[in-house]
Amino acid sequence: MYQDIFELKKILTETENKIIKELQNINEIKKLLELETKYLGKKGFFLDILKKINNYKPEIQKELKKVIFISKQKNINLFKEKKCFLENQILNDKLTKEKIDVTLPSFHFPQGCMHPLNQMIKEIENFFLSLGYSIHEGTEIETDLYNFEMLNMNKNHPSRDMQDSFYLKNNPENLLRTHTSPIQIKTMLKARNKSLKIIASGKVYRRDKDDDTHSHQFTQLDGFYVGSKVSLIDLVEIITSFIKHIFGEEQKIRIRPSYFPFTKPSFEVDLVIEGANKKTVYLEILGAGLIHPQVLDNVGFDNKKYTGLAFGMGIERITMLKKNIKNIRHFYNNDIRFLNQFV
Repeated sequence: MYQDIFELKKILTETENKIIKELQNINEIKKLLELETKYLGKKGFFLDILKKINNYKPEIQKELKKVIFISKQKNINLFKEKKCFLENQILNDKLTKEKIDVTLPSFHFPQGCMHPLNQMIKEIENFFLSLGYSIHEGTEIETDLYNFEMLNMNKNHPSRDMQDSFYLKNNPENLLRTHTSPIQIKTMLKARNKSLKIIASGKVYRRDKDDDTHSHQFTQLDGFYVGSKVSLIDLVEIITSFIKHIFGEEQKIRIRPSYFPFTKPSFEVDLVIEGANKKTVYLEILGAGLIHPQVLDNVGFDNKKYTGLAFGMGIERITMLKKNIKNIRHFYNNDIRFLNQFV
């Protein structure tokens, strides 16, 4: 029997200190549960104390129970904290042992890649973007006005003939564009008497017989530069820099006079290749020239104040020359053996 409440408090404090000391030496959940049963279980220490005060007067029992319950709750919390600590320790040990080695090779997932023509377009676009050009797009169906007339091609020009161009059956004024130059016309009409540096690429269509080097559909890239002091020197410098960027610093070119209705003077540019037996071969690569004054007039530019240069190239031809591809059909047959060379 406890003489007074102070004696009970002393016993409870000693028990709490004993529990704290024992908890410090426990490293397993199983032993923790055994210790918890010893003090807090149905036959444990605190239940035994409650039984011993049953014969006390009710008012004394009430005071003693209050002290016991406070102590018991403290110890319950001690066990909870220890259990939480051990569970976290077990989890951390498990995570450490079961660590996934992320350096192991993963499963191979086949990935697509850019088509060789799109690769070339991207390379050319990046070059001209670095020179301050912007990229514009246009429609594949054009009117006779933008495709021919505004570009200084008169009614008798051979490219306007039904034998050379694809006209729409239900609307003969419309046709599949024969070049991407209509984008130049539409851009200049929207920005009259302003300096412009534009490139545009896309599919074009002509009534060519398909063979190793020709196709009725191919990809063209056009560019033009309009300003107050654009000269032939600017054109030669741009073309030379472009060819060296695509084919290497050592690549030589030949610039020869030609004729295009929308440029004056007009030129064609050839790659100079040393063939078999050291025989020089010239391969046409692109056309260029200074924008014809009449074209500038057609789009509302003052041709006495503004001049411009223009150039156009076939993406297939440039890719074939750079990659040594012999047949243009390879670009459209979707033969995986061919396309895998450019992954």
